[in-house]
Amino acid sequence: MSLRIRHPFLAAPGAIAIAHRGGALEAEENTLPAFANAAALGYSHVELDVHATRDGVVVIHHDPDLTRLCDDPRTIAALDYAQLRQIRTRGGAEIPKLETLLSDFPALHVAIEAKSRAVVGPLCDLITRLGALERISIGSFDPACTAEALARLGPGLLWSPAHAQVARLWVRGWGIPMPMAGFGLVQIPARWNGLEVVTPRFLRAAQHAGVAVQVWTINDAPEMMRLLDLGVDGVMTDKPSLLRKVLMQRGAWPGST
Repeated sequence: MSLRIRHPFLAAPGAIAIAHRGGALEAEENTLPAFANAAALGYSHVELDVHATRDGVVVIHHDPDLTRLCDDPRTIAALDYAQLRQIRTRGGAEIPKLETLLSDFPALHVAIEAKSRAVVGPLCDLITRLGALERISIGSFDPACTAEALARLGPGLLWSPAHAQVARLWVRGWGIPMPMAGFGLVQIPARWNGLEVVTPRFLRAAQHAGVAVQVWTINDAPEMMRLLDLGVDGVMTDKPSLLRKVLMQRGAWPGST
């Protein structure tokens, strides 16, 4: 049985709706109010990014520094958590700890993007301490991050690879046998540098390999419909209300039938 079939993160009857950064166009991204809004809409899955503070606390934030959201040029890695917790976003929110989210929303599944190698050790320690392995996936654009996470957390980790492994899967769609690492999930854009990534060939290759395909970041209803018609396994969006509406119209939102 493949990891895709047995992993609770992927156990859904249809395409999984995922609130990207909690729903970045409906609330301040990567903040507890955003995740609370997604949960209130009925989302079972959210996506987020993590960094580590200087003293090793795993916090939810996309950028390495605080300029864009907080008008503060300092980096997260240069601050202790006691300093970071005094800073607010433009909307008045704290930079949350991942532990707080996992504890406050125990039913939520979380797709985690590891944004630096420094965060991987504290992240894996936190996941182990909370017993949260079945609730999460880990991805990174840096293959060293997922390699270390896999080494620390073991084969039960659901992880999404970087470009090279996705390319191997794409090539397999053309009938060329390419060896792949043991990932059960790819989280990818529909297109990359003008190239159609998510195609019927790619999806057939993924299905044959037991790999779930989740696509980001889709904020347009026709594109949501197109990808759902193709048969993707998940859609990430900054507009969780819109994706919910689309899935309800299709009778594919949990409880809508």
